[in-house]
Amino acid sequence: MRTTQRRRPELAAFLRGRRARVTPADVGMAPGLRRRTPGLRREEVAQLSGVGVTWYTWLEQGRPINASAQVLDAVARTLRLDQPEREHLYHLAEVPYAPDRERAAEVVGAEIQGIIDALDPRPAVVYNARYDVLATNPAYRELFSLPVPENMASRVPNVLWSLFTVPEPECPLVFRETELPTMVATMRGAYGRHVGEPVWEDFIQILSEASPRFAELWESGNVIPPGSRVKTFRHKTIGELRMTSVSLAVNGMPECRIVVYTPDDEESRRRTTELWEIRRRRDRNQEPEREREQEPERIQGREAENPAP
Repeated sequence: MRTTQRRRPELAAFLRGRRARVTPADVGMAPGLRRRTPGLRREEVAQLSGVGVTWYTWLEQGRPINASAQVLDAVARTLRLDQPEREHLYHLAEVPYAPDRERAAEVVGAEIQGIIDALDPRPAVVYNARYDVLATNPAYRELFSLPVPENMASRVPNVLWSLFTVPEPECPLVFRETELPTMVATMRGAYGRHVGEPVWEDFIQILSEASPRFAELWESGNVIPPGSRVKTFRHKTIGELRMTSVSLAVNGMPECRIVVYTPDDEESRRRTTELWEIRRRRDRNQEPEREREQEPERIQGREAENPAP
């Protein structure tokens, strides 16, 4: 009780100080007339954060009110808090702080990339909980073409977006009507930990607008955990592949997983090997072309090192 009483005045002083630091111009607002405060007014912070003026006033006054993580995040965005300041805000408000999982999972290290490359000709990919594609190997890229939508702020390829927005004949999954509901329900199982987070809410909104089928499946509310499953893929050159997907956790990347696809039967094994041979021949044929493209650069480099007398 004594700790709580001490933290509340600290919270009030911290919020007042950070509010004074943000000007109306910083958030795209006109300064207006007769402004007596150097920064934002309380009602402006409340409006920009999507909370009630009275509630925010009480929070800044250090009154004993409850604050959720979502509301604190909204206030932190309005006040332009960096990560240490955001964590400090959480502690003062006595709300458990969770590190930014999205930011921690953006980059796949060389060790993980090396592992999935070594799995070739087995297709392998690193997904986060939203099915963003964080790393792939060549075999996976043979199975999936992953466009990045223009209106997605993250600019990260996403397998759900690809599967829901391509015409059915171009979809690499054969049994799309049974596979896609499973994937949406898997993502829904992770969504509970991210409710209210802008990157999740924006993704769900724009994919729902782009795909009525996704919107329908999302509204169903079905939830299932990730797990090993058999999927059938189609490839324009070698035909269908029955593959078993296995998910592996990635240490240091919360909610991310390596998914590896292994042939489920002898015919799929043979076709996977055939696909690998096709890629090898194609890569060998492309090497002379790449060398011709690089030759002018090498010549220029030699001339720069050995200028004519």
